[in-house]
Amino acid sequence: MIMVTGGSFQNKTALALKLTGLSAEDVADGAECTENEALEAKGIRNYHTLVKRIFMSGSDPLAFTEKLCRTSAEVVIMDEIGCGIVPIDKEERMIREAVGRCGCIIAENSTKVVRVCCGIPTIIKGGNE
Repeated sequence: MIMVTGGSFQNKTALALKLTGLSAEDVADGAECTENEALEAKGIRNYHTLVKRIFMSGSDPLAFTEKLCRTSAEVVIMDEIGCGIVPIDKEERMIREAVGRCGCIIAENSTKVVRVCCGIPTIIKGGNE
């Protein structure tokens, strides 16, 4: 599995498609897909949003992420949301922490992790292939 992360609107999805050879139709959107659709897709984008949705439903996003890592997903794309101002709202802080912990689980289980900034990829795990 490849993890692609970085700030919003950094061209992460286009890079992920290029790295994997997947089409946009192969990648589920975490902003709207069901948990089952995410588990069955070859890739998922906006994973940070799916984590928030799972958290808000009262389910455990960390357990779901561990389950996702056992599937045949080729790529997970998520925004890096841990930088910047810490939210005042306790629930938003808890969501932010859950997203960060889920990102750690994905990175640990990925063969390659790429951070994208201004459209420029930096490989932070998995070599310079």
